[in-house]
Amino acid sequence: MKAIRIHQHGNTDVLKIDEIEKPVMQSDEILVRISAAALNHLDIWMRNGLRDINLPIIMGSDGAGIIESIGNKVEENFKIGDEVVIMPFRSCGDCDFCKNRKENLCPQFEIPGESCEGVMAEYVSIPAKYVFKKPKGLSINEAAAYPLTALTAYHMLVEKTKLKKGDWILVYGASSGVGSMAIQIAKAKGAIVITTVGSDRKEKLAQKLGADYIINYKKKSIGREVKSLTDGKGVDIVFEHTGANTWLESLRSLKKGGKLVTCGATTGPIVKIDLRALFIKHQQLIGSTMGTSQDMQDINELIESGELKPVIDEVFDYRDIKAAHTRLEKGEQFGKVIISF
Repeated sequence: MKAIRIHQHGNTDVLKIDEIEKPVMQSDEILVRISAAALNHLDIWMRNGLRDINLPIIMGSDGAGIIESIGNKVEENFKIGDEVVIMPFRSCGDCDFCKNRKENLCPQFEIPGESCEGVMAEYVSIPAKYVFKKPKGLSINEAAAYPLTALTAYHMLVEKTKLKKGDWILVYGASSGVGSMAIQIAKAKGAIVITTVGSDRKEKLAQKLGADYIINYKKKSIGREVKSLTDGKGVDIVFEHTGANTWLESLRSLKKGGKLVTCGATTGPIVKIDLRALFIKHQQLIGSTMGTSQDMQDINELIESGELKPVIDEVFDYRDIKAAHTRLEKGEQFGKVIISF
């Protein structure tokens, strides 16, 4: 079968389309014929060597496809031919965190394409508990577009910050996968959303997502605009995933008693903070990674109700994987870049 792998770190030239053996399905697994996979910034970081990983590795965390075969110990209600979406994490299943459906705290938590084999291959064989039926109303490309980013955004907003109706929230990067999901989830919960973009074209697209206010960060100061929009108070929640370049603006935008939740460091992991401001203003800094199986079920319900819709930027044939990486790396996209098999 064909699989997109890297054997070393570097630029897009290290992306290879390898011919490898089709996976052998275990009795508790489901063999899925992958139809579509989605790129995440994680793919760029892994390719560039942000952290040590075992090489070669199949790339990709998000995938969707059709069930080809089902192990004889699979008890879930699946049948051959079902269209399914794959959970973008793995956990031990035995620890207290897993037993209480807090899998993202599991000591053995893994993300496909990072710490275990990914899904950018013609076939993947995975335990049935990580397979969900495709939500009704989605295309197979849309099904590949939402799991990692939706899980991340949902867990940050609903589980970590307890976002509620009437809260003001600043969401960075409306054009990013996680940003576009955060805007929609926040609106579904009744929040007032301020978001950021870097171009007039992206501003129009952000409006379609439902953002109440949009700041072009290339033209205006984010912190000053947020304070102006909130009558000098600041927002209840800052949804951070960019890191060093926006950190000070995030702190300036946060109100007294507010919460800053972060899941990423796209522009750098090292930031500065004045602890006096933190405790005097009773603010909270919250870290978050991915989500849980319960989050996935909740997200699927939001999708089927029409409150959440994956945003697709462009679909590339798997043979054009280098061009797809380039588009994401340059920040040209609005929504998810999809790889079609």
